Amino acid sequence: MELTAIRFIDSHAHLSSASVLPDISDIVTRAKNAHVDRMINICTNPITLQEGLLLEKTFPQIKNAGATTPHDVEKEGESAFPIFAKAAKGKNLVAIGETGLDYYYKELNRDIQKQYLIKYLHLALECHLPVIFHCREAFTDLFAITDVEYQKGAPAILHCFTGSLEEAKQVIECGWYLSLSGIVTFKNSHALRAVAKYVPLNQLLIETDTPYLAPQSQRGKVNEPSYLSETAECIAKEKGISVEKVAQATFDNASTLFFH
Repeated sequence: MELTAIRFIDSHAHLSSASVLPDISDIVTRAKNAHVDRMINICTNPITLQEGLLLEKTFPQIKNAGATTPHDVEKEGESAFPIFAKAAKGKNLVAIGETGLDYYYKELNRDIQKQYLIKYLHLALECHLPVIFHCREAFTDLFAITDVEYQKGAPAILHCFTGSLEEAKQVIECGWYLSLSGIVTFKNSHALRAVAKYVPLNQLLIETDTPYLAPQSQRGKVNEPSYLSETAECIAKEKGISVEKVAQATFDNASTLFFH
């Protein structure tokens, strides 16, 4: 499909990860050729943050978000939090995240995940930044914590949403954004495509989650921002609208969140 008048923003990509960074110049060029004008680089530790800040100096279309993921807070949370806090307070981040809860992996300490989720929520409020949530099999606790610890109406994004339609409705009722990745294009993702059909355009984002979760036509490859249009096309088909409308809405939403 020719997308000459379209602009995309990849709202979540790990561009300073070790598996992507060596090829970043070519990846950025391919993104530009695929009409991906801007990218949010997700930094998950001090090393990827340092690399991300260098990337932004070379590629102004890249902006950085940062936090320790729920998978790593038990090991790295205490040492990394002040580094991310310094970056946020120094206006070097456009969002806090990905932070949140992941109950899929039973060995992860849930209490420590909750502790750092609250710390990052408070940091986001202090710095007037949106929060990017990672949430898997933990929506009840996520909503319970944010009800108490996060300001109502403050901006948040459910990154790489894979929850149920009912959970999607709760996200939308909170006034948050829901971000869909290449998973929505997978052959068996029928329930997620129902979510794609439901979510209002003014609360929708799209992402690659580079280098993970390449869309259906690229399965098995390292994902990258240039593959973003396949996700947009899938969502447009589910909604019965043009891909241009999906692109414009998600571009505007991401611009409001990250580039205001």
